[in-house]
Amino acid sequence: MTQCALSRRRVLLAAAAAVAVPAHAEEALWSASFKTPDGADLAFQALRGRWLLLNFWATWCAPCIKEMPELDRFHREHQAKGWQVVGLAIDGPTPVRQFLARRPVAYPIGLAGLNGNDLMAKLGHAKRTLPFTLIANPAGKIVWRHLGETDFAALNKRRKALKAP
Repeated sequence: MTQCALSRRRVLLAAAAAVAVPAHAEEALWSASFKTPDGADLAFQALRGRWLLLNFWATWCAPCIKEMPELDRFHREHQAKGWQVVGLAIDGPTPVRQFLARRPVAYPIGLAGLNGNDLMAKLGHAKRTLPFTLIANPAGKIVWRHLGETDFAALNKRRKALKAP
């Protein structure tokens, strides 16, 4: 085989492996459970049956903080239509509680800590950078992944593209 053919084969094998990751992603997501800043349980299995917008963030991440009001607006405007927004903090409990005391949001926050990094990798984001957002449909299938900051207009555009309420 030529070097070019070997390189092409490696690329195809790598692409096939990357596509295989999402097959188990839904299982990792729906079996996840975290504590909220007030000590309640946040079990993702209980969220199945709704559109889920999941955002990984941290108190020290400037783009994460910038997009939080946009996520909160999306949550407030679409919750009654069957959407659930959830934030998973890749941070310690104390900084998250202090941050939310100053900048509260209406959607639930889970305290993922370093376990959130592992979940991000299982969900197809091996680099584990923040912010990272995904959407799962009511059947539990992950239908969109986004790396980097997002905003209300982009989320609404994606919602419409998915033909979601």
